[in-house]
Amino acid sequence: MRRTPAASWTWRAAPSPTWWATWVRDEVHDSMRVIGLMSGTSLDGIDAAIVDFEGTAEDSLRWACKGFLTVPYTWAQRELLHRAMTEGGPAQLCEVHGRLGEWFACAVLEVCRASGIDAASVDVIGSHGQTVWHQPPSDRERGFTLQLGDAATIAERTGIAVVSDFRARDVAAGGHGAPLVPWVDRALFRAAGSKRALQNIGGIGNVTWLPERDSRDELLAFDTGPGNVLIDAAVEMASQGRETFDRNGQRAARGKVSELVLAQLLQHPFYGRMPPKSTGRELFGRATVKDIAARHPLQWDDLIATLTALTARSIAHAYRRWLIPRGLDEVFVTGGGARNPVLMDMLREELAPIPVLTGDALGIDGDAKEAVAFAALAWAHMNRLPCNAPSATGAEGPRVLGSFTPGRL
Repeated sequence: MRRTPAASWTWRAAPSPTWWATWVRDEVHDSMRVIGLMSGTSLDGIDAAIVDFEGTAEDSLRWACKGFLTVPYTWAQRELLHRAMTEGGPAQLCEVHGRLGEWFACAVLEVCRASGIDAASVDVIGSHGQTVWHQPPSDRERGFTLQLGDAATIAERTGIAVVSDFRARDVAAGGHGAPLVPWVDRALFRAAGSKRALQNIGGIGNVTWLPERDSRDELLAFDTGPGNVLIDAAVEMASQGRETFDRNGQRAARGKVSELVLAQLLQHPFYGRMPPKSTGRELFGRATVKDIAARHPLQWDDLIATLTALTARSIAHAYRRWLIPRGLDEVFVTGGGARNPVLMDMLREELAPIPVLTGDALGIDGDAKEAVAFAALAWAHMNRLPCNAPSATGAEGPRVLGSFTPGRL
């Protein structure tokens, strides 16, 4: 691939006696190397992907993932993030913001080392940050969202420019700021002759429905509800913190689904809301599992099996209501849930005869997909391309997403 700078930047003194100065981007070129960073609701670690892009428009975009890894969080890091999300005051949130910047920077340097790629060849980093609070808009007022992970720290430690805070502009424009990946899904994975659903099962589940490549139909995307977040919380409680997820679905396989409890859980009002819609740990988190366990005294493995079925059935219910009527030829599942064979079997049973495949069938490591997406969103920012999907988020219109932090000069 021909390596050219993503953008050239010049220092210009503004015409002011106070000598204010601004950074002005002069030109965007057709070749860019980007690192995408993602830390999701599951709090299992930081995903980092190195992606090479060629092109300057969505329809002409070509890409290749050159490296990927996950840097797992330690138990202490996970607990610090959990506390910040549930009870963090100003001092704790400030500390987490700075520490996450350091951790993200380390992940950037580690993925470069592991991939044999010189960090100096990277044009920009796209960092989603860590969502600590997400309040969707209502009929009466706009929403609010907060992602931590100091971009200035990432830029200072790596020397690389950073695009961050992608959700904020869509939220300011009246949208949910989520899901953020639908534009990327359309740019990278739309296919001729196939209507696809791309389902991510991270902490929270989200889906993008893609029309056929040459169709004029709008894409549709929304959060489907809990992905792994409730399952993980139940496993942590059952094991007194020794386990953080249901490895290979072993606990769910040992348990028995309580159809009575499952039916009650599916009465949550979130599942019936019309898209656009988004959610997070504010609705589905540790406190949710504590409440369920108190009201329904199941054996732990039975509860974990029931929560696994909740994820599969809530996804399938959303598909039957909003996606299948549009036409659906195939489903691709990425994220940690794709590695849970019990969950995947439940989902396949719910959606039969529609084929349910993993990200491998898309030609991408399913674990890397969201990190690749944030690399693509940074590429779009640098090319001044709107990359929200108003049909998915409910924003007033297309917007260029993200805030730019220069690297070291």
